[in-house]
Parts: sequence; C-alpha cells; structure tokens
Amino acid sequence: MRKEDKEIAIAKIADTLKAYSCFYLVETAGLDAEKTSALRRACFNADIKLMVVKNTLLHKALESLEGDYSEIYGALKGATSVMFSNVGNAPAKLIKDIRKKDKEATLPALKAAYVEETVYVGADQLDTLASIKSKNELIADVVALLQSPAKNVVSALTSGGTKLHGILETLSKKEN
Repeated sequence: MRKEDKEIAIAKIADTLKAYSCFYLVETAGLDAEKTSALRRACFNADIKLMVVKNTLLHKALESLEGDYSEIYGALKGATSVMFSNVGNAPAKLIKDIRKKDKEATLPALKAAYVEETVYVGADQLDTLASIKSKNELIADVVALLQSPAKNVVSALTSGGTKLHGILETLSKKEN
C-alpha cells in the first residue's frame, strides 16, 4: 500500500471515529461467509457500522484524534473489526444476541470498547457493556422520575376534589 493510500485510509477511519460516540473492537476472523453476512445484516438493522481495519492504520487514526486511547492499543492484535454506534450498549447487545442464538459461537469476540469516554478491555466486559443504559434510556428514566411526583399531586388533588364534592353534596341533602 502506498503512503498516500495509507494517509487516505487513516483519514477515513479518523472521520468515522469522529462521527460516532462509541466503538467496539471485535474479533471476526474465524466466521464463515454465512455468519459474516448475518453479522453484517444484523449490524445494518441495528444502525451499527461494521468496518474491517488494519491495526496499524486504526492505531494511527486514534493517535490523530484528541483524547487518550492508549489503553486500547494493546487490543490491536490479530484481525480486527470495528463496530461503530451512537448507542453505547447496542453492539454489546447485538453480540450477546448472536451468541444466544448459536450457543457454540465464540465469535464475534469483544477485544475492547470505547463508550462515553470510558475504555473497556477484554471479552469479560461484554455483560457490563450490555447493561449500560443509552443516553435516550437515561433521559426517559429522568423524565419518568420527574413526572411521578407531579402525577401524584394531580391525582391527590383530583381525588380530594371528588371527595370534597361528595361530602358537600351529602351535607346539602341532609339539611333539606
């Protein structure tokens, strides 16, 4: 590969890294054509971009970006595929779903992940990554928590008004 081509590839990888809020480094080299095609299809349906990269080009692309990615460099061995997503737990859930469908599957295997400015290294981090709540899930939780007291107040006022109305009506009928 010529130097100019490498520079173009590094720039393309760096631009893709900037476009997404998280990425996962996974091992997919042992998958056959059918399973690779199924993985690509699943990634597309989950709005995850899957890209096979050379480790040295990815390393240089990470070095060109702001931030410290040094913990990830150790995972750049062997064949590496990168899963890009804007939802932090989506790739982890996808990997778990693939493994759940095929109990004997060991691939795709998680090497490392960068989610919300935090680095996770090792396949043992898959459950942790899958349990992370996405930004939208956190916002929904906060909105639900904020709505709960307001609903209680409205409910109390409504039920209190009904009770008060019933008491007044009963008293007015007694006086007659």
